[in-house]
Amino acid sequence: MKSVLSVLFRCRLAGVLLASALLAQTAAAQGQKAQKIHYTVTDLGPANGSTPGQPFVIKNNGLMSGAASVSGAWHATLSFLGTQIDLAKTGGLGGPNSSAFGVNERGQAVGEAETKDAGPNYEDFCGFGSQRDCQAFIWQNGVMSALPLLKDATGVAGRDAVAKGINLLGQVAGVAENTTFDSTCPLYDPSPTALQFQSYQFKPVIWKNGEIQQLPTSGNDSNGKAFNDPDGVAFSINDRGQAVGATGTCTGYTPFLTYLNAVHATLWQNGSAIDLGNLGGIGPTGIGNFAYDVNRLGHVVGTSGTSNGSFHAFFWSPEALIQDLGTVQGDVASASIAINDIGDIGGVSFPADPTASPRAFIRPDGGTMEDLNSLIPADSALYLFSVCSINSRGEIIGLALDAQGNFHGYLATPNNGAPGSSPEFSTVSRSARFDYAWSLVRDHLGPFGTGLLRRR
Repeated sequence: MKSVLSVLFRCRLAGVLLASALLAQTAAAQGQKAQKIHYTVTDLGPANGSTPGQPFVIKNNGLMSGAASVSGAWHATLSFLGTQIDLAKTGGLGGPNSSAFGVNERGQAVGEAETKDAGPNYEDFCGFGSQRDCQAFIWQNGVMSALPLLKDATGVAGRDAVAKGINLLGQVAGVAENTTFDSTCPLYDPSPTALQFQSYQFKPVIWKNGEIQQLPTSGNDSNGKAFNDPDGVAFSINDRGQAVGATGTCTGYTPFLTYLNAVHATLWQNGSAIDLGNLGGIGPTGIGNFAYDVNRLGHVVGTSGTSNGSFHAFFWSPEALIQDLGTVQGDVASASIAINDIGDIGGVSFPADPTASPRAFIRPDGGTMEDLNSLIPADSALYLFSVCSINSRGEIIGLALDAQGNFHGYLATPNNGAPGSSPEFSTVSRSARFDYAWSLVRDHLGPFGTGLLRRR
């Protein structure tokens, strides 16, 4: 049940685990060779159940947003140079749990926070399992403040919203519920195999100057065919005000996309929704087509279904449009989660063996997708599971496994030295060292791979 699920953000570890169970087809890695960069790894501590918790985003100045377990609840946090600030120390917005999903270089943080109220329809928009109302927040100057909710024509507001990202101008992207019952939502079903709590439509939104603006979920797709989706989510916003995410229909809990069955990977600019196209398919339910991050150049990364029923990481630019990034060599699927302003891309790649652990990848701008584990010292105590965020200094944060099957946050810092491993040390042998740890995780996780971890 989601009451025991941990906090996830751009990594979406729960989504990674679900995706791992859906793999069926093979794919080849793509891209051109580039000089490999090696990394020094810093263990940021356990990601589940104790401070310091899960890192979500790292900015160019090293500021990180995240969440940490405090007295049995999750609290939104900011971290800088090893110092962590509890954003909910003074009580949050009335409920026990919160998460900081985004931060800008000015120290403004955004995310979700539970309130003291429980909705009448047993919804679980925040995903903590308590079924309290979920409120988008902005934190600045030591104060956590609620962001406005969507209102209908009569002035009645929806009950729930989540802020996903914030740019340097203080513009916030996210998702907010309205007051219209969603006919595409399945019937209420809290069982572990369904996790369906949603009743109302939810829309992508941007908050500017303290006001909420609904983004369109209709337009023309990449083939010129009109679409009109009831639901959508905006995940990220750049300093030019361009937001990215997805539109689609309501479904049961999907770890990558809250309750969204993502059909159209979307870029919003100048008030319009631009469908970014796909890689030949829609992908498995719970994965779909979605755009997840956008840099200052308007370059977008995400994940799309392929024609063979799998899913691959993609890169999109206005000039080249959508491009298949493939997978780490020998793997069968991938998801791109982060892009920095110089074009480095990170995410997760999935081996063909369903019992093998997914692995973090890095694709330097114009280079080849590489298993990040092959670029760190051989004696590292951590197996790098996913990339959550990359800043323009090339610093990477994400989730990793230790040998006991515990998740840790990590920071990977580029270095100019050798990789620190012997020539015979291979990605295969490194993965084998952590097979037991991964088996512990699989055994502990419930259906959908959500026994420990939850969505952003």
